[in-house]
Amino acid sequence: MTGASVLYDVPGPKTRARNRLYSVIGGIAVLAVLAFIGLRLFQTGQFEPAKWNIFNYAGVRTSIRDGVLTTLKVFAVAAVLSLALGVLLAVARLSDHKPVRWLATGFVELFRAVPLLITVYAVWVLILSNKDALGLSGDAPQFWALVLGLTLYNGSVQAEVLRAGINAVPKGQREAAYALGLRKTQVMTTVLIPQAVRAMLPTVISQLVVTLKDTSLGYIITYEELLYSGRLMAGNIIAGGDSVYVPVIIVIGSIYVAMCLALSALANWIERRGRRARTGIGVVETGDVANAGALTAVAAAESGADTAADTVN
Repeated sequence: MTGASVLYDVPGPKTRARNRLYSVIGGIAVLAVLAFIGLRLFQTGQFEPAKWNIFNYAGVRTSIRDGVLTTLKVFAVAAVLSLALGVLLAVARLSDHKPVRWLATGFVELFRAVPLLITVYAVWVLILSNKDALGLSGDAPQFWALVLGLTLYNGSVQAEVLRAGINAVPKGQREAAYALGLRKTQVMTTVLIPQAVRAMLPTVISQLVVTLKDTSLGYIITYEELLYSGRLMAGNIIAGGDSVYVPVIIVIGSIYVAMCLALSALANWIERRGRRARTGIGVVETGDVANAGALTAVAAAESGADTAADTVN
């Protein structure tokens, strides 16, 4: 009996046939909905060449390119800072000092509970009120407001992910590390965190994908990321006497999907590389064991002969 069959009954022929039927019906329903949406868009003239020809203009392509670059810039900075904050908060939540543990717990629970949009807006207002003292100008207040808002929220989520991974490491490993005389900091940095990151990597990457998508909240604070650029284009460009909201939405949405798929593919590649990494204790060949035993026997014999000679002398 396999381990999977212990948890649930193996479906029989009738159940498998019924599941296939449901899958076919569900697929047909999804295709029907997509066909209906496509038909309605076609009937309202959303696929007219004049509306899609706007993407041949250099200004439109430049605006989309700049929006993608600013989105990736915000994501890169926020991803690094959120991971660093997540590690810091995860370690603090596992601290032996109660005040540190309580402060970290309160911080995590606060920013996980507050909606990200409110956090971004509040940080933006705070930075705008002190932008002269901070030496910020241009779109720097919007940039850092978005980055800090994403860092506070996603860092809190990443902290819980990493804490769960650290607690999932077998207890015997930390006990063995302490038995070797390692300090708690060394145990955490060399034994627990590397294994936790490796075990929770899919979840960490999933949260990074969420971080990438949440950069679209920058349009609320007028930061010119990809969604804000698309909104400006859709609101200012008229083609064939009509707006181009639908083509812009389709193109911008496709770009977001492509970026998220690229990040997921990178995560899968890193995970496969990690699984192929050669770790652990190597297996000793039989010949090596025999040779080692013979050498040990010879050394023992020589030691015994030397001991006997010393006794005679």
